Amino acid sequence: MRPGEMPGEGPAGLEALKRRAGEAIEASSGPLGALSREIWSRPELAYQERQAHAALARFFAARPAWALQPRYKLETAFRADWAWAWGGGPADAPPLRLGLLCEYDALPALGHACGHNLIAEVGAAAALGLQAALQSPGPTPPRGGPVQITVLGTPAEEDGGGKIDLIKAGAFDDLDVVFMAHPSQEDAAYLPDVAEHDVTVKYYGKASHAAAYPWEGVNALDAAVLAYNNLSLLRQQMKPTWRVHGIIKNGGIKPNIIPSYAELEFYLRAPSLRELSVLTEKAENCFKAAALATGCEVELQGGANDYYNVLPNKSLEKAYIDNGKKLGMEFVSNDNLNGLSGSTDFGNVTFVVPGIHPYFYIGSDALNHTEQYTAAAGDRLQSQQRLLIDFSGMWI
Repeated sequence: MRPGEMPGEGPAGLEALKRRAGEAIEASSGPLGALSREIWSRPELAYQERQAHAALARFFAARPAWALQPRYKLETAFRADWAWAWGGGPADAPPLRLGLLCEYDALPALGHACGHNLIAEVGAAAALGLQAALQSPGPTPPRGGPVQITVLGTPAEEDGGGKIDLIKAGAFDDLDVVFMAHPSQEDAAYLPDVAEHDVTVKYYGKASHAAAYPWEGVNALDAAVLAYNNLSLLRQQMKPTWRVHGIIKNGGIKPNIIPSYAELEFYLRAPSLRELSVLTEKAENCFKAAALATGCEVELQGGANDYYNVLPNKSLEKAYIDNGKKLGMEFVSNDNLNGLSGSTDFGNVTFVVPGIHPYFYIGSDALNHTEQYTAAAGDRLQSQQRLLIDFSGMWI
């Protein structure tokens, strides 16, 4: 022990805490795996995750000393708190308030092709590991003073932005730092998750008989196709870090009726909010030009919540990598990052409270948002069990 250190402080004491956390998670691997499998086997879309919400609520309600708030500010959100008061600290010391986030919504048709069941499992596992490390006898944590662990169940990441709704409702106001981890094809402390704006484009034309008197019609499908092609041509002048992708959701009802209505949905992405605003203006001009060319009326409806880019946190990333390497994780270097990642409402969280959103390898090279990744997210691989144990040490 170095001069001035309390018992249990320093590298040896910290490693002992990590071992405690790992042992606790290993002891709970059965219930944790069952929780993940239950969520995976019954996929639910954004804001409809009632069964996943119930499963997570039961999980924390069954653990002593956790204060559970189901339906916390949103119908399918929850909050579970556990407080620890260390007698060796100042009596009036404010608690260190740690937030662990769980996601659990799925994708249409594909199910858990983004592995959100594993995000829920890892968040729950980290909470149990931290609790065990703090309350077990032995070395005391290196930081004096009380600690509060908060697990937030955050619905609707894939569509709508549940975390943004929770930010607006004040759910993050009393947290000092937040953590979550996302399954991937690699171990990375940070990937460039970008800002995103979604837009629904509606064209209104005029129906007519497509064979007898097509000149009487105004073709809304033509406007939709022209808008799609306008954006395709815009790509030559788009920055390499910009992304535009969309679908035609409605293109008419019958070939011999000039379509009087057509609808598209597009996602626009850029590395920053400033660049996103530039890209959005260019895309909207493409939509409006299609309406002008075809004589249609156009209506643009932006999504309720824009997703912000995830702000990096070098201090948390360094601590994460240092701990991960000790546990055998092999991190991708910044030089080998595969360009951009996706977008997440966790980005909005990083604008109001410090946090980290690392990615972890689950033993499969399948790509997210594919049927193959759905299967991988449901497999109980040994590598996943190892990761659950490893994460307990990295959160401390």
